[in-house]
Amino acid sequence: MLNGGIRSREVRVISDTGEQLGILSTRDALNQASNKGLDLVLVAPTAKPPVAKFMDYNKFRYEQQRKAREAKKHQKVVTLKEIRLSPKIDKHDFDTKLKNGRKFLEKGDKLKISIRFRGREMAYTSKGLEVMKQFAELCEDIADVESKAKLDGRNMMMSLMPKKDKK
Repeated sequence: MLNGGIRSREVRVISDTGEQLGILSTRDALNQASNKGLDLVLVAPTAKPPVAKFMDYNKFRYEQQRKAREAKKHQKVVTLKEIRLSPKIDKHDFDTKLKNGRKFLEKGDKLKISIRFRGREMAYTSKGLEVMKQFAELCEDIADVESKAKLDGRNMMMSLMPKKDKK
């Protein structure tokens, strides 16, 4: 809310330098702001009386957008990668998936390992659990287990996340 959009009769006014000018009628505050070539911006509308500040609103908005862009630039996006195994996976296939999984973890991505039990494989869920434990053990130097292996219907899932750097 700024300038003519302020509906209250009186506001507590703060100058552009940060000094408190006290409680003024909205009309007087608007006149003072326009004399200085600034906007009257409501900064605390729920206070009694509402708090308004003299400022250049466009400059203020620009600064806020610049800060948001800067914060977004420094954010790290963590993606979730999935690797599917099977309970009767061969050694070479396992090694290939392990190599890819380690690559994802080193890049900083989270890793979801899943095993789908098909048909009669449901009787051998312990074999799938062994495969998952082996995968986690071979990655434990660069990853922590975020959620342990658990069976959900015909799927078993486990997730790993990269270890935090301790500097």
